[in-house]
Amino acid sequence: MERLSQIGNHLTSAAASDAVEKAKAKNPEDAVIVKAYRTALTKGGKGKFKDINSDVLLKKLLDGLFQTLPGFDKSIIEDVVIGNVLNPGAGANEHRAAMLAAGIPSSTPFMAVNRQCSSGLMAVNDIANKVLTGQIECGLAGGSESMSQNYGPKSAPVISPEILRDGQAKKCLIPMGITSENVNEKYTIPRSDQDAFAASSYQKAEKAVKGGLFKDEILPLEVEIEADDDDDDDKEPKKTTIVVDTDEGIRPGVTAASLGKIRPAFKKDGSTHAGNASQVSDGAAVVLIMRRSLAEKLQLPVLGKYIATTIVGVPPEIMGVGPGYAIPKVLELTGIPKEAISVFEINEAFAGQALFSVKRAGIPLEKVNPRGGAIALGHPLGATGARQVATIMRELKTGELGVTSMCIGTGMGAAAIFVKE
Repeated sequence: MERLSQIGNHLTSAAASDAVEKAKAKNPEDAVIVKAYRTALTKGGKGKFKDINSDVLLKKLLDGLFQTLPGFDKSIIEDVVIGNVLNPGAGANEHRAAMLAAGIPSSTPFMAVNRQCSSGLMAVNDIANKVLTGQIECGLAGGSESMSQNYGPKSAPVISPEILRDGQAKKCLIPMGITSENVNEKYTIPRSDQDAFAASSYQKAEKAVKGGLFKDEILPLEVEIEADDDDDDDKEPKKTTIVVDTDEGIRPGVTAASLGKIRPAFKKDGSTHAGNASQVSDGAAVVLIMRRSLAEKLQLPVLGKYIATTIVGVPPEIMGVGPGYAIPKVLELTGIPKEAISVFEINEAFAGQALFSVKRAGIPLEKVNPRGGAIALGHPLGATGARQVATIMRELKTGELGVTSMCIGTGMGAAAIFVKE
């Protein structure tokens, strides 16, 4: 029996090794990432992007992207998919307009996609799969969100009374903060652990900013803001042009002890608060994806390779557990062992749900969000999935594999695997 067990372990190890090698192999039909950039993430309602809608953010970011590709023929882009959560129609009209304003020809089609917090990743998944199946050779994916402009009562979901008679369906209206408390209570995640995790996110992000680690992934954006002018209140407000190139949400010197002083936000006796939950933010991210053969023909450098994405459903009342189920599923789908993954970018909607997901998936905490996550950086809903791709492409070393993942409102989770080249 011991001999049979040894043979089985050897076969399992060989299969895992083959899966990793297959993921790293370079084939002409691969879907590869040529460019991946994001804007700085600014504070919702009071940051430097507060007066700028998502279409302007997207257009300015696309302008910056094309500046990194001198002489690039934009007509090569055969499809554009942009994620968004809060705009009416997920920004179908305004983001198509932004794409045209950035010089992408009208012959290139556009699609808006909304799968809540995974929308940016869903855009990447859509374009990458079209490349892999031969439907297109080049596409642009991303996400753009102005929570300053669109977050609030007007974006609240409305479900018909007839549907709400179903008890499970009614749970889709549970506020996110309460779903966080549900996870914390159901899985006994103490506030001390949540605050320690959140403090670590701030500390890692602060260190990353000081080390200039985000400079390569953030494209500076020039924007107009109202200038301070206290001399004459009757005059039209003056405007000044500034460059936004640094994330605004990172707070220096945060510790678990300092977070422990913040009052719970959703329940009097709860443990979720403003310091251990993701920040309301504005921002955008874009990912240019091509068939490897086309990238080589155009002599464009390859950042990384797309491998696979999975999406799962979980109970709406504990929607935050999604990554804990989506990550094992994408690893099982590809046969890649979790030990072969160097970095896990897991969106920090709330500290408790992130901790549950890490534990359930059996991930070493030191591999999670090495430069901080949404608690420190911010979470512009539709952009985060693409933002994570831009980030992980800089975190990984050549030949390493990485996973991006997030929970999704109404009870879902998504995860994707990439290889750095």
